[in-house]
Order: sequence, then C-alpha cells, then structure tokens
Amino acid sequence: MNNDKILFIYTGGTIGSWPTPQGYVPKHGFDALIDQQLGDAAHEALGNYDLVELDELLDSSNIQPNDWTRLAEMVVRRYEDYSGFVILHGTDTMAYSASALSFMLRGLTKPVILTGAQIPLSQPRTDAVRNLLDAVHYARHSALHEVAICFGGRLIRGNRATKAHTSALQAFDSPNFPLLSEAGIQPLPVSSNLPEQPLRFMLPSKPSRVAQLALYPGIIDEQIDAVLNNPDIAAVVLQTFGAGNPPDRNQHLMNRLAEANQRGVIVVNSTLCHGGPVVQGTYATGARLKALNVISGQDMTLEAAFCKLHYLLGRNLPTQEVRELMGQSLAGEITLAED
Repeated sequence: MNNDKILFIYTGGTIGSWPTPQGYVPKHGFDALIDQQLGDAAHEALGNYDLVELDELLDSSNIQPNDWTRLAEMVVRRYEDYSGFVILHGTDTMAYSASALSFMLRGLTKPVILTGAQIPLSQPRTDAVRNLLDAVHYARHSALHEVAICFGGRLIRGNRATKAHTSALQAFDSPNFPLLSEAGIQPLPVSSNLPEQPLRFMLPSKPSRVAQLALYPGIIDEQIDAVLNNPDIAAVVLQTFGAGNPPDRNQHLMNRLAEANQRGVIVVNSTLCHGGPVVQGTYATGARLKALNVISGQDMTLEAAFCKLHYLLGRNLPTQEVRELMGQSLAGEITLAED
C-alpha cells in the first residue's frame, strides 16, 4: 500500500448535492461537507488528501466531451504530485467519463478512480461514505495502474463499466469483463491483467462529431436520415439487435449505411443487449453490415465504443487508421483471443 497524498477532483453529481425545491443540486464546498458528515474514524481513513472543485459544478447528465478532456488535463497537470486520483462524479454518465479517460490516460502508473453516490452525502442512509472510503483504498493501491469505477463495493475497469440500475446502490455492472476487485470485510486483491505500456497522455486536439443510432422495430426513415445522412457526422455507433443484427429488409437503412460508407463515415456495430459480443456474420442479417464496411464493436460497451471514436477522431488520425484501431484493444476495452 502507498500512503502518499491523493487528489479528489469534485465535478458535482449526487454525492455533493443538496435538496432544493427543484430537486437535488450539486453545491460547492465538498471539503466542508466531508468534515461535517464523516465521523472521526471515517475522516481519518481518508488519509492525506487535497481536493479541487470544478468552477462550475455539473449534474453528470450535462457533461460534454470537452469535459472529459478537461478532467484528463487536471490529472496530467498534477500527475507527479499525487499517488492516486479520485474523481467525484455523477452516476448518469460516469461510465462515459471513465471510458474516455482510459483512452486519454494510457500507460498509467497509478490509479485514477471515479466514484459518486446514489444518495447524497448530505442525506441519511447515504452510500457516499462507503464509496469514498473504498475509492480511497483503491486509489492508494500500488498495483492498480488504470482508470476504474469504484461503486457499491465493486471495482470495475472504467471502459468496461455501464450504469445498470437507476436506484440500486450497486448501480454499475461489468457485463463482459470480470470485476477488478470487491470490497467486502477484507477487500479482495486487485486482479488487473492490463498489459503494461509506456505512459502516454494523448488528449484530443479537436472536437469530434460522433452520433449514436439505436435501432428498433419500425424505425422511421427520418430518424435514420438525421444521423446517417448528416454531412457533419464523422462516425456513428449503430446499436443493433442480438449479436449485431440489423433489419436488413429495411432498404432505406441499408442504402443510407452504404452511402455513409462511401462518404467515409465510420460506423461501429454495438449490440442493444446488456452483455455479450457483436459477432457479425452469425446471422445473414449481420453479414450485410460486414459487407457495408461496418466495424464490429466486439464486446465493447456502448460507452467505450462511443468514447473511443471521440478520442481517435479527436487526434486527427487518418480514417483508415481509426478503423484499424477500433478493432484493437487500446486500454483493455476489448476481449481479444489472447486475453
């Protein structure tokens, strides 16, 4: 264990919210809230830390891709000053932020942990105290060298996490990858098979136009056109049925996919299912997408596929290189045959 100082980065979210007539709203002064709400023993367990807050606190539903870059920059600027980082974040888009950070902060030599709460720290029955203490435990874990979500007693690789429940205290799941650890009475050892790689902080240099299109029975042409016929969109995560199957009798959809491919739009196939990989070609309908140059998302979460596209396109890489990298595991987001 490394008992050096850690840095809390408070972005807003439920964990630091207070009730108002309009509902819960995040407020500044999280350090004072910790002092007020945590007992002496819990406060002592946090150990030595500093805390910084975003100038404008955010409900995580309002977080934008440029905020991911801003969080990465905050870690990069202070990287040599702390032994670990805990980002306090709202739950709604936490898996997106964790995925994005995992690509921008590759080759970490120390933990970057995201956590939050379903019940504010200011309220009775809050789950924030446990999440804070667990996150700090793992942020001081010298064997953890990646971005992870610590929530509800679970430690999950950041780009493998998805929010699975609106109100349960175990709000996040890792449908296609084992948990890194569980924090019971005695926290289990961290199990991370992330291959070692050089420390590389590679932040996007420009905003990217990435969209999502979720298919459903009877999807209307206008919705398809709004995404696939939009000249400003560079990439699309297409959410399909089962193992990656579209309604291939929908000729309008097939035509728009073909036209998008001709324009150089990158389309990644992601399943609407909670778990399991996309396997294009298992059924004839899925094979149609492969013929249209659609990239299999394999077992990436929707959040990981979306953020990976943002990251790669934001680095001004050639389209073909982006296509190739989408099929490779950059930060443990894909289960490859040798994994």
